[in-house]
This record gives sequence, C-alpha cells and structure tokens, in this order.
Amino acid sequence: MIEIRHNWTKKEILEIYNKPLMELLYDAATVHRKYHDPNTVQVSTLLSIKTGGCPEDCGYCPQAARYHTSIKGNDLMTVQQVKAQALRAKAFGSSRVCMGAAWRNVKNGQEFDEVLEMVRTINKLDMEVCCTLGMITENQAHRLAEAGLFAYNHNLDSSEEYYKEVISTRGYQDRLDTIDNVRKTNVTVCSGGIIGMGEKVEDRAGMLVALTTLNPQPESVPINALVAVEGTPMENEKPVEIWEMIRMVATTRIVMPETQVRLSAGRTDMTREGQAMCFFAGANSIFAGDKLLTTPNPDVNEDMEMFKMLGLNPQKPFIRKMQPETVEAEDSQYKSLDEKPKWTRPEHIIDRNEEAKIKAKKIE
Repeated sequence: MIEIRHNWTKKEILEIYNKPLMELLYDAATVHRKYHDPNTVQVSTLLSIKTGGCPEDCGYCPQAARYHTSIKGNDLMTVQQVKAQALRAKAFGSSRVCMGAAWRNVKNGQEFDEVLEMVRTINKLDMEVCCTLGMITENQAHRLAEAGLFAYNHNLDSSEEYYKEVISTRGYQDRLDTIDNVRKTNVTVCSGGIIGMGEKVEDRAGMLVALTTLNPQPESVPINALVAVEGTPMENEKPVEIWEMIRMVATTRIVMPETQVRLSAGRTDMTREGQAMCFFAGANSIFAGDKLLTTPNPDVNEDMEMFKMLGLNPQKPFIRKMQPETVEAEDSQYKSLDEKPKWTRPEHIIDRNEEAKIKAKKIE
C-alpha cells in the first residue's frame, strides 16, 4: 500500500495534475486498484430538505437570498416526507442519503430536533446518512452522531486564497473549525470543492493541499463542476471541460488514496465516455436522482443503464465503516445548549457578488 501523506505541497500536486494525460490516468488507476474495487461505485441521493433563503453570498449558489434565480424555496420537510424519499432512493440502489439545508449554521431548536429525527429514521432503514447543514458546534456534532449520522459534508470549495473571491460572509477557518468539530465524534468527514469558478489550476492544487493536510484525510471528497445558474454572480463562467474534471479526479485519487472520490455536480454535461474515464481515474461515487439540491442531475435509470454498460456495481452501505447506533432523543447524553458560536463575517467586497445583488433588487 502507498503511504498516506499529509505533507503534500502545491508544487508536487501541480506536477501530478499536469502530467501527460495517459500517464496521469495510469498512475491514478493503479492507486485506485490498490485501495478500492474498481468495479464498485457508491450511489448516493442528495435531498434538499430546506431550500432557498440562505443569508450567505456564495457566488455559485442559487439558494442565496440576495440573488434572483428561478429556485423556489421551501420550508423544512417533514420526517415522513424525508422517509418516503429515502425509501424511494433505496429502491433505486442508493446506499446513502445526504440531506442539505440552506442554512449558514445550525441553530438549536425545533428544526434541528426534526433533522435529528430524520437522521434516526434513515439510519434505521440501514442506509448511510450524511448531512450538510452549514457550520456546526462540537455539541451539535455530538447530537448528530448520537442520532446515527454516518457523514457530515462541509466543502472547502476552493483554495484559501481564492475562497475570498467566492464568499464574503464567512471565513475559510470556519470551514476547518466545523470539520474539526465533526472529527471529535465518530462521524466521517465529506469535504471537497468546485472547479470552474474562475479559479486557476494553482487554486485547485491549493484546495487539495488543504484537504490532504487534514489528519485523518476526509473519508469522502466530492469533486463538483460548476453549474452556472442564471442570476448568480457566476452565471457567465465557461463550462468545465471534461479533461479538467478527469485531471482533478485523477489527482485527487493519487494524493488521497483511501478517500472515496465523488463525481458530483456537472454530470449532466458529461458523456458516458467522459464519466467512464472519471471512474477509471478513481471516482467511485455518484449522486443519483433528478436534482443535486437545486441543479439538474442525470436520471437514475440512465445511471443504472450506464452501470450495466460499464459493468459497475452499486456499493452496499457500511462497507468501509460500521453502521452507527441510533440513540433515541429521550436517551441522548448531549442536550441542546444555549450556544452562541462566533462564526466570522469577513464582509469584504466581491464585485461580481455585489453586481448580482444589485441586479436582483432591480428585478424584484
């Protein structure tokens, strides 16, 4: 086995990323086969349990309240609605459900209590449960762990340097602090980023430096291609070429051998051939279903046809880690606290974000 390194430099990662493509693919595929079954891919379902109205100004996100997009917001789904969606996902071969809520950070109260019940419900269906709810405290992480949460998603998005060109309402350290809070529990970490936001290749390498230096490295790393949504500050960004996606997947696989690399947003613009090359390069997870929170995604039946064509098998749940136990609310050791975490608000000016906000006000 290859030694897991936590001291990768940007120069080293760039040298890998820029290798001749066939050499890069060979190296990545070789690493992939040492750590993973190359014919098994996890199928996950991403469910937006609370859509729109987010106070953040992420330049890529149609759920930000300050931008005018076609996204229709909805209040928090009920536990029964989520259970029905999870059962549907399981019937189509998903082994994981990831629930996303358009929150800046988790606030204790009835809504968080309902999310905890959703986690308990899905875990009892023998499915892996992942949540992406914004920034969380250590106590909130423990409460999620007790409910049976398998993974917590909190993407770094980009390098620390380029992050300031994407978001002004929170700091990079907040992302790292949230991941650190999750690491104080038995919940696994899912953290990756987005390419195609106008960043340089050096920023992609910088993001991988940040992820690889985490110890342990994230068990799951989503690689997203920007889906440029009209009304967002990034609506005019050029689509990511498939070769960029393949290079990013392959590089991620080499520097994070044990990690599950998730082929995430942007798959609707990828051919089956392009996706096949990503699987060959080390991607071993996809999100299935007609949407990724709010953006389009390939139909699950199309994905199953692709799996059959490529000889791929859906991964069963709890292969790499045992199923967590669920502690009922009345037996919980961790109770709601009157916490007032000091998450940062840099509030520097990002010109394109401001322009999109002004444009939205004129439309409204």
